[in-house]
Amino acid sequence: MANQLTVEEEQALRRTILRASEQGWGIAMGLLLGVGLFLATIILVLKGGPNPGPHLGLVRIYFPGYSVTWIGSIIGFIYAFVVGYAIGRTIATIYNRLIQRR
Repeated sequence: MANQLTVEEEQALRRTILRASEQGWGIAMGLLLGVGLFLATIILVLKGGPNPGPHLGLVRIYFPGYSVTWIGSIIGFIYAFVVGYAIGRTIATIYNRLIQRR
């Protein structure tokens, strides 16, 4: 005896499988951006010099309190994580709405 799904059950299963996790996308993008900025800052701090990372220092225009220092790397991680979370969650939300229409 084979277990066959009805058409409605198969469609419901496909919608569930295709649905993207908004929280998962948010956390993944947040970590990607946060760790990226954190590592870039730390590398420049370790490299040293009289003015480390003048170009990366311009990020302070968008992230108040950020600087190319040890403390700045943590502040930058937090800001970038929040921005990445919002971007990831937005991508997943748009994707899920497009899948629902299909």
